[in-house]
Amino acid sequence: MKYTSLTLFLCTIALASVAQEGQRAERQRQRAISADTVIVEDVDTGEKRKVRILVPGEDEGIIRVGSEEKTYRLQTDEPEETAHDTRNARPIYGITLSRIDLGLVRLVDNGSFTLSDNNRDFRYRPGKTVNFGFDLLQVGYRFNDHFRIFLSGGFDWTYIRFRENIDLRENTTPLAWDIVDRNEINYTKNRLTATYLRLPLTFEWRSRHYDGLGRLKFAVGPEGGFLLKGTQRFKSDEFGKQKFKDDYNLAQFRYGAFARVGVGPFGIYAKYYINDSFENSPQQEGLRNFAFGLMFGF
Repeated sequence: MKYTSLTLFLCTIALASVAQEGQRAERQRQRAISADTVIVEDVDTGEKRKVRILVPGEDEGIIRVGSEEKTYRLQTDEPEETAHDTRNARPIYGITLSRIDLGLVRLVDNGSFTLSDNNRDFRYRPGKTVNFGFDLLQVGYRFNDHFRIFLSGGFDWTYIRFRENIDLRENTTPLAWDIVDRNEINYTKNRLTATYLRLPLTFEWRSRHYDGLGRLKFAVGPEGGFLLKGTQRFKSDEFGKQKFKDDYNLAQFRYGAFARVGVGPFGIYAKYYINDSFENSPQQEGLRNFAFGLMFGF
């Protein structure tokens, strides 16, 4: 009984607070709008008519002139949406988990998706050669509700699944490798992983918000990346799982460009790196990385 009475008492207080808040808001609205009636004269015909002027608060910046026949609306020279956008200008910074990329990787050999004779041993499985990455930090500036520029930082992985029994040599420049006889060792998995710290500079445009859809978003910009490590993993019946770490002459710094298109939190992306995937390796000159796929957290 005690708890029931207490519940009823709290509900009564809550309802009374809501009613008072509604009355207070109505009184503020009435105070914010003052009305007056004036007589205006048409300069051409000399006709006089009585009109009512409604003057809202300063925050709205709109004067409405109303009569029985027509309603006139005056506002500042700057469009309302633009003024609203200007008020939204602010810096961007902080921790984030966004622009999560999951896609496929294609090796481009001097402008062709077909590998040259020098790189024929690098033949890979297209469906298992993938890219994965995401952003963790960002800093920039939002100019208005539709456009912003920011630099972000995150991680990016490129997984190349080789077809051949290729064994890359560690601590060797230029890049060198051995082809292992399948009668001796048959690798059921042979994958080279390149791990980079990625630093994209994004120029992003967003449309207005559409009900049930969200915003349309377009983003482009340059991207750089620093090599963190290289890893080659093997799996075979003879030796089980093996892992070797080396930079394998992977580019210490790679740079390129990206484009992103999406709606709401989802989208697609494409990235192309302008410099070679391997450095100090003349036979791999012109071998570059192109990635494309789906993105989450736009």
